[in-house]
Amino acid sequence: MNDLLRAAAERASRYLEELDARCVSVSPESLARLTELDVPLPDTPTAPADVIRMLDDVGSGATVATAGGRYFGFVTGGVLPATLAANWLAGAWDQNAASAVMSPIGFAIEEITQGWLVDVLSLPGEANVAFVTGATMANFSGLAAARHAILQKRGWDVGAQGLFDAPPVTVVVGEEVHVSLLKALGLLGLGRERVVRVPVDEQGRMRADELPQLPASTIVCIQAGNVNTGAFDPAEEICARAHEAGAWVHVDGAFGLWAAAAPERSHLARGFANADSWALDGHKWLNVPYDSGIAICRDAEPLRAAMTVSAPYLVRNTEPAPRHNTPEMSRRARSVEIWAALLSLGRSGLAELIERTCRHAARFAKGLTEAGYEVLNEVVINQVLVSFGDAETTHRVITRLQQDGTCWCGGTIWQGHVAMRISVSSWATTDADVDRSLAAMLRIAAEENAR
Repeated sequence: MNDLLRAAAERASRYLEELDARCVSVSPESLARLTELDVPLPDTPTAPADVIRMLDDVGSGATVATAGGRYFGFVTGGVLPATLAANWLAGAWDQNAASAVMSPIGFAIEEITQGWLVDVLSLPGEANVAFVTGATMANFSGLAAARHAILQKRGWDVGAQGLFDAPPVTVVVGEEVHVSLLKALGLLGLGRERVVRVPVDEQGRMRADELPQLPASTIVCIQAGNVNTGAFDPAEEICARAHEAGAWVHVDGAFGLWAAAAPERSHLARGFANADSWALDGHKWLNVPYDSGIAICRDAEPLRAAMTVSAPYLVRNTEPAPRHNTPEMSRRARSVEIWAALLSLGRSGLAELIERTCRHAARFAKGLTEAGYEVLNEVVINQVLVSFGDAETTHRVITRLQQDGTCWCGGTIWQGHVAMRISVSSWATTDADVDRSLAAMLRIAAEENAR
């Protein structure tokens, strides 16, 4: 075992050391080699060292270099050194964090990390935190708590009785609602298409003046950080309106809510602490390994009521078992990486990571604008949308940039305009990475516009 782990660590270290010199995208040759993994299932065991060798020799070349400093797609962070090492150690521990009796360390770290999170995000100190897989399940968990609380007020136990013949629940979202939240609504039986959509402004912010009349049995879903523009909904006004009506406010803050931890950006998150539940991703701006979602609920009772589970074989003790907060029963101790990230960064390091990536985004926007290309959004955090001319030209630039491999950016459609989306989310991105990537963007764009 020692030799195997040492060999795996050496291979992983070499992979990270070589990231800066390799293309961010995957070469056709590396893609073709993936067929080497498709062998008949052997009748006899394979030596573990051979398994790792094969995985590295074939698999490492077919990875997108998201751990490096020049990947700007899908709001994907890298992996902080402390979090990667913590992930390896936690994997060796092989802990099921469902309860304290199954994993005292898993339970203790969840309790500590919960306190750190609500503190650094300026959320209510009494809030309950659940560690899940990603923003989809974080949204699912927060909305499950909301569904329980809304129907409980109407005398309906949705966990016991389901949604058949239940009182109606109204869900209000902005026109720019993220698909993960809609997926969560579908999983909860509230429907992806039964939502009431509120118009948004030119940055994708929900217009508070367009909110409909809100019944008490309403869940209002707002965004901290639009996935395209990075814009924040006007939380103070929306929360006030919703709570006057007795409605629940849920925040999809997958990456944008982390701005609350940065003094120079915290004004953007003003009012979001007034909500009732929040969803975040750890593997975005916090830069921890996949998978890592965080659901937070102001009141612990609705979340626990929605998720609680019991059976005669489950040990009963005085501590609230983590399994009563999450959809999963068996789950890894994923709070370990979040604890490691927060401890290694501290308040100042987390704030500096956020501010630094925002500065990088502003540098991209400035360079592209000065070159004559249209930046379509107000660059308030780490998101940049740019058009290189008409739709066809912009598509060609995106395709060629991805093939070039200097950096990786994706495409999107923003309020009718085809755009390239630049998301600067990685701790590993340097000024040199920005300069090198910007030069590639401008070179390719100039060539395509000259056609």
